[in-house]
Amino acid sequence: MKALEIKNVSKTFGGLAVLQDVSLAIEAGERRAIIGPNGAGKTTLFNVISGVTPLNSGEISLFGKKSEHLPSFRRARLGLARTFQQNNLFFNLTLLENIHLALLPHKSPFTPKEFLEDCGWWEKRDVLVKELSYGEQRQVELLLALAQSPRLLLLDEPTAGMSSVETHKITSMIRNLSREITVLIIEHDMEVVFDLADYITVLNYGKVLFEGTQEEVRSDKRVKEVYLGTAD
Repeated sequence: MKALEIKNVSKTFGGLAVLQDVSLAIEAGERRAIIGPNGAGKTTLFNVISGVTPLNSGEISLFGKKSEHLPSFRRARLGLARTFQQNNLFFNLTLLENIHLALLPHKSPFTPKEFLEDCGWWEKRDVLVKELSYGEQRQVELLLALAQSPRLLLLDEPTAGMSSVETHKITSMIRNLSREITVLIIEHDMEVVFDLADYITVLNYGKVLFEGTQEEVRSDKRVKEVYLGTAD
């Protein structure tokens, strides 16, 4: 079964076409990266998939269920979770309180204590999230998404603004996720993309420019011109 299938999705803001007839299919368990220049429509695509932004036309199916008109919370019940470019946390609450709130709407097999112990974060349970480093906050953002027991996880630039050490930590977290979780990631750091992705979709001006494996993306002249650098 496909975890996600998008057919001819378009989104405009005023007269600006941000997504134009975008189609893609993600197999269950796949690791897919979405790359492209700034303004290519990557985050808008995530917003449309998750129900934050309504589409103008097209179809979205989550695990075989038509979902383009479902509200965000209904999509979450189907197994969709996401992170955002900017941390979306309760900064004045402790780590434990953040995890407790994330678990509340879901029938989780874990208690907050069990979840944090399993993730190796129990010792920081009483730390206010605002007192964590930026890199730790990005990891907590991922933890909150994982606390929802997702089947499909959308990660919007999870390593943005991180040091190399912090990038390594969160990349390791993502790499070690169970293949029961399908991962769709927007990322500008190509080392992270090539480390994690089975398959890569390239967006440009709201359209799918290219799809392929790492080697196919590396060698495609169009991708080099618009994103990876000037073609030879």
